[in-house]
Amino acid sequence: MIQSLSLTLEPEVAFDEAAFERAVLQRLQYACDDPNDPDRPVVRKIRQSIDARRANGRSGQVKVHVDAEVYIGEQPGSRITYRREYPDVGPAPQAVVVGAGPAGLFAALRLIELNIKPVVLERGSDVRTRRRDLAAINKDHIVNPESNYCFGEGGAGTYSDGKLYTRSKKRGDVRRILEILVAHGSTEQILVDAHPHIGTNKLPGVVAELRKSILDAGGEIRFDTRVDDLILEGSEVKGVITAGGDEISGIGVILATGHSARDIFELLHRKGITIESKPFAMGVRIEHQQALIDRLQYHLPGNRNSGRGDYLPAASYSLVTQTRHQGIERGVFSFCMCPGGFIVPAATAPGELVVNGMSPSRRDSRFANSGLVVAVHDNDLKPYGKSGPLAGLHFQKELEQRACRLASRASGSPTQLAPAQRVADFVGGRVSPELLPTSYQPGLHSVDMMEVLPETIAIPLKLGLQQFGRMMRGYVTNEAQIVGVESRTSSPVRIPRRPDTLEHIGTGRLFPCGEGAGYAGGIVSAAMDGEKCAEQLVKLYR
Repeated sequence: MIQSLSLTLEPEVAFDEAAFERAVLQRLQYACDDPNDPDRPVVRKIRQSIDARRANGRSGQVKVHVDAEVYIGEQPGSRITYRREYPDVGPAPQAVVVGAGPAGLFAALRLIELNIKPVVLERGSDVRTRRRDLAAINKDHIVNPESNYCFGEGGAGTYSDGKLYTRSKKRGDVRRILEILVAHGSTEQILVDAHPHIGTNKLPGVVAELRKSILDAGGEIRFDTRVDDLILEGSEVKGVITAGGDEISGIGVILATGHSARDIFELLHRKGITIESKPFAMGVRIEHQQALIDRLQYHLPGNRNSGRGDYLPAASYSLVTQTRHQGIERGVFSFCMCPGGFIVPAATAPGELVVNGMSPSRRDSRFANSGLVVAVHDNDLKPYGKSGPLAGLHFQKELEQRACRLASRASGSPTQLAPAQRVADFVGGRVSPELLPTSYQPGLHSVDMMEVLPETIAIPLKLGLQQFGRMMRGYVTNEAQIVGVESRTSSPVRIPRRPDTLEHIGTGRLFPCGEGAGYAGGIVSAAMDGEKCAEQLVKLYR
């Protein structure tokens, strides 16, 4: 017999396996103190989420909501139904997948399940080799334009966090994506947590296992292989041409190049393949001490020595507001919040300066950081002389280059030093005489961020911070700082496709896919989109 129940527990009960099991059995009035009793029921968590809302104005009210199943007189089966078993597609017709991020990798696996051989072309390196390129950015300030935090096996998510939460549940089967990740080495905990997270330190191993499944089934993955052109016959794409001059054809091309592959957007525009601008967001990273965020979110006492204890995870937050400047409303919001994490350099070319955030699986850094960004629309770009489908891309690029020039001027040489300012100083219009310790390894230099950010971003950001300071008392403080620039929140370009077939609206056999095409916003949503594009390609052209 299986009995389901829901409980609201103290963290020290919910996150202690033995205490949790005792609480469940007590709720069922099942008396069994012997953990070795063969008839003892088996308790399994199904879902858990933290509720840190203040109750009756008192602190210390953090609760954990848990859904559980209890197996009485029987043993539970596996948590996952997905099986890592694939047909041999070596002799099968092939399709080209451009990009080995989550959209490309999951598209490749789905093609294999549908008996099509994927040929995956990735401009960057495999996850192991990629580490050397990341070290060069952090330590030597050298940006490899082909292999960095954005380009390489696993895509931008591999070394910039690994959060798996998505609101895109109507786009596909979220559970299936999570089970595939578990089958390839992720912990089963991602099936339980309301906001699952693998962690920057563990995700590369999962990505390597995804690669192994593709290769073992007869698929191909070619690293250090940038696509420079498309093979067009009439209004259909027959294949691609690599930077090395190789022509690779297939029954279709899935374009899953990510939000930072600017050369691909420019290639499509040059070839007359329809692309269009889309709203995006830019701003900064904001960095606090994690202990401060814990106190604010868990309503802990003001004493600096009072921590969250041994059971609560590092606290996170999500903030959003609307601001009005010169009669124009703009959204300001936190993005990709990384509790217990690090700020990292995410430029994809020399002469650019971009920051992003990541968290290891334990989320045990003493810093918390989050993107703090302002929505950007077409009308915001016109005063800067930007128009057309690549307007946002050019705006992004100019901001990143401006930030890099300021840093290089301050240091006297090309650098990844990031411009920064204490938060209360930024809101108050003061340059910070000193900056705080930071998780950003290349280092910071103090500037007036009004000199870095355009007014259409800087002013709404100030107004938004003032409102966030009222939402979270203590959030706006000189014990926190903003670091610029966070410009790669999403693609500024959409590659339009037919809603029913997911094929490009004017080009046959071309399937724009994932975040770079403007149809996803994270690992899980990109993976689901990759699967759907694979299914439609096979349905139309096998």
